[in-house]
Amino acid sequence: MNLKGEPAYVGRHCGSREYDVTREGVAFYRDALDDRALLPEGSAPPLLHHSECYQHLGDWYLKNLFGNLHARQEWELFGAIRVGAKIRSRSTIVARYEKRGRDYVLNETDLVDAADGRLLVRGRTHQSFLPPRESREEGFVVDEATAARKEARPPFPTATGADLEPVTKVVDARRCWMFSGPARNYHTDRDEARKLGFPNIVVQGMMTTCFVSELMQRSFGEGWLVGGKMDVRLTNVVWVDDHLVARARIRDEVREGTLRRVHCDVWVEKADGTKVLIGEASAVR
Repeated sequence: MNLKGEPAYVGRHCGSREYDVTREGVAFYRDALDDRALLPEGSAPPLLHHSECYQHLGDWYLKNLFGNLHARQEWELFGAIRVGAKIRSRSTIVARYEKRGRDYVLNETDLVDAADGRLLVRGRTHQSFLPPRESREEGFVVDEATAARKEARPPFPTATGADLEPVTKVVDARRCWMFSGPARNYHTDRDEARKLGFPNIVVQGMMTTCFVSELMQRSFGEGWLVGGKMDVRLTNVVWVDDHLVARARIRDEVREGTLRRVHCDVWVEKADGTKVLIGEASAVR
C-alpha cells in the first residue's frame, strides 16, 4: 500500500503538473548546486526538475518510510529544456521488485514540452523500502559506522580511457536546503532525519546525479543536453558537510547514426575515497 493507503500497482498514474521555465528558476538551480557548466543560450540545465517524481510520492511511496533509500537513478535526455517554455510532467509506477530483503518501487517521470508534446527528459527512480515490521528496532537504520561497513563491491571503474575533468563540491546545510527545501525533511533537518532512522541530515541522492550531469555537460555540451544517458547506483550515504568529487572515465566510443556515442564510467566519491555513486553515462558528439 502507498502513503494514501491505496495499492501501489504497476501502471498507476501518480500525477501530472505544469511549469513555466524561468530565468529565475534556472539561476536558483545553478546557485543551489554551484553549477558552472556552460549552456547554449536559452537552454536550462537538463535536470532542472530533478525531483519532480517526489511531487507525487504519496501515490508511489510505500507506507513504511523508516529507512527508505534512493537506490538507483536513470536519466535519458531527448531535448533541451528552453527558458520561457511551459513543460508538463507525467509520473507512473512502471515496476515493483524485491532485492536483498527490501521492496523496490520504480517510478518513471517524463517531462514533455506542453506546446507540442515532445519528450524532453525521462527519469526512472528506484526507491527501496524495508518490509513492514510490527515494532521498530532501536538505533539507527544507517549511520556513519554501518555505512562504512558496507559489503565490498567489485573494483570500479573498469574503464581504461581518458579521464574527464572532475567536479568538486562541498554539500553544506545551505545547499541541502536550497536543493531539498524549503520544507523540513530528512534532507534538510537533523531532527526529521532521526525520525526516519538516520543520525544526521541525509543528502538527497538526486544531488549527486546532478553533479554527474554537470560533469558531462562540461565535457560534451549539446551532446549531453540532447542524447545524454545516465544509469547509476547510489552506493553509500552522503551526509551534510561531506566533500565530494564527481569523476568520469571514457570506456569506449561507438557509431550512432551520423554521430558517435561516448560511454563513460562515472562515480562520485568522498574525501576518503568512499564511492557514493557508481554507474555509467554517455553522450554524443
